[in-house]
Amino acid sequence: MMFEYSQLLSETMIHNWGRSFPLVLGFSTAYLFYYWTCVPKRPRLVTGTTFHSFLEKYCPIVTEKFYPTPWCFGGRLQTVFRVILKSKPQVSYRNELLKTADGGQISLDWVDNMESTRYPEPASRPTVLLLPGLTGNSQQTYILHMVRQATQEGYRSIVFNNRGFGGEELLTHRTFCAANTEDLEAVISHFKKKYPQAPLVAVGVSLGGMMLLNYTAQKGKDSGLTAGLTFSVIWNTFESSSSLEKPLNFMLFNQRLASGLCKTICRHRKVMENKVDVDHILKARSIREFDERYTSVVFGYENCDDYYYQASPCYKLQDVSIPLLCLNAYDDPFSPCHTIPLELARRISNVALLVTMHGGHIGFLEGLYPRHENYMDRVFRQFVRAVFEHREELSLITNDGDLGSRGKDR
Repeated sequence: MMFEYSQLLSETMIHNWGRSFPLVLGFSTAYLFYYWTCVPKRPRLVTGTTFHSFLEKYCPIVTEKFYPTPWCFGGRLQTVFRVILKSKPQVSYRNELLKTADGGQISLDWVDNMESTRYPEPASRPTVLLLPGLTGNSQQTYILHMVRQATQEGYRSIVFNNRGFGGEELLTHRTFCAANTEDLEAVISHFKKKYPQAPLVAVGVSLGGMMLLNYTAQKGKDSGLTAGLTFSVIWNTFESSSSLEKPLNFMLFNQRLASGLCKTICRHRKVMENKVDVDHILKARSIREFDERYTSVVFGYENCDDYYYQASPCYKLQDVSIPLLCLNAYDDPFSPCHTIPLELARRISNVALLVTMHGGHIGFLEGLYPRHENYMDRVFRQFVRAVFEHREELSLITNDGDLGSRGKDR
């Protein structure tokens, strides 16, 4: 009896598979056809003519098609699966606590790369300063991959951990905000005093990119930087907040990030409670609520709208003086495509916007099993190498202040 039942079951499964196989094959074929004909695209590069030529010459990735991972090329999927799949290279840091003028401290994680054969002299060794995103630190996968690449190229790396997020004690009630660049200025000044001859490139990811753009716009030619690079920067904080408050984005991203911010406040409750209403802050369920109750209050803004205006780089991009490359994706749920300042970039000779159709927020996954280097990592390697190896050519790319000139858009 059991044998007959098993045989009948096997015959039924074979029969059903025989009927469904053509449907599965047809769907797979249609999906692959759609992917290969519609998904891989060359990125859009918008900048001045000289910078455009420099990037095409030394960063060939800007002319190549981006092939996002076929089974998760959508913006939200790219954003989510990067967190799940991306590998964590082993990196050994040297930690330094930098004291600040207001009595606080900043945790800096260094990879000095003393074994560098390409740049054996520490005084002139090219250095990359990395600024993580919201709630991020030196242990984020995207930071670890860039540090490893920089080490392989012979560079020194420094990760600037925002106050309270680098494992150090918070000595004051103040952590960070995207519009306030005092801590970043202190870090760069500290580095330039130690290594005045070493070229320095700053790389900001998401909120770190906002801080970098706001800093370079404020400091102009006195930034102390050779060049800058941003990934998935949020250009307009108002529009980003609206996007993240849409139901699916709120569930996938907004609540989780707000929870991470609240956990930091809770962890440092003792130093906070005499200055701010901690219990009120901990009830925040979104990033905007957190900024209304904590960030805008602590940093002295009139209200959250005032803070968001000051934090939005789209209003001050024309004030940036250093060569700057910014990578964004059109399908980034954090930074909606209509906020990317393409029209403005056409009229600024030293700022380049590189925009892919897909990639999400700090995603840019490629390959069938995207655990290791991705498109973002390759942009990092090529651009930083171009900056350090061709500084004389790069020095010709400056902000000439002529917003009436037209740049190139490809």
